Amino acid sequence: MGSRELIIEGPVIKVGDNIDTDVIIPARYLVYTDPSILAKHAMEPLIPNFFEKASKGVVLVAGRGFGMGSSREQAAIALKAAGVRAVLAESFARIFYRNAINNGLPVLVVPGVSKEVNDGDFVRVNVSTGEVVINNGQRLLRAKPITGMALEILISGGLLEYIKSRGVSGNI
Repeated sequence: MGSRELIIEGPVIKVGDNIDTDVIIPARYLVYTDPSILAKHAMEPLIPNFFEKASKGVVLVAGRGFGMGSSREQAAIALKAAGVRAVLAESFARIFYRNAINNGLPVLVVPGVSKEVNDGDFVRVNVSTGEVVINNGQRLLRAKPITGMALEILISGGLLEYIKSRGVSGNI
């Protein structure tokens, strides 16, 4: 697999603690499977113009318990399709964390991120080392790095692309 790096950067949109999957993508939109439709409604209950703000590419910063609630894969899909390049949080709901990785959305546990990073800051994240540089070196935080197969899945763009890249055939 090698020692490949994944670097993500962008302006920050900051949210609080306990952002559940019904806030990330409200249940009424789960009838849609098209990521571009889901994207338009991402974070709608909390930030009505989220899609406009995120569409050029952002890093979402949150507190504790991001992605809690029902297990809905569409939450990670909606965020990624809306322009979220990564989510940095104090902690994640386990099922959301894995859904995000499997859908190619980097999610990093970063102690102190909700206190050290503000809305509008610019961050550069090295997913493979866990280094989070805030405002071009003004501050530095350390995340738990994503390595091994999870990193390869992210670099591939998600689990499906990872499987395809390994030459697995059949009806995937």
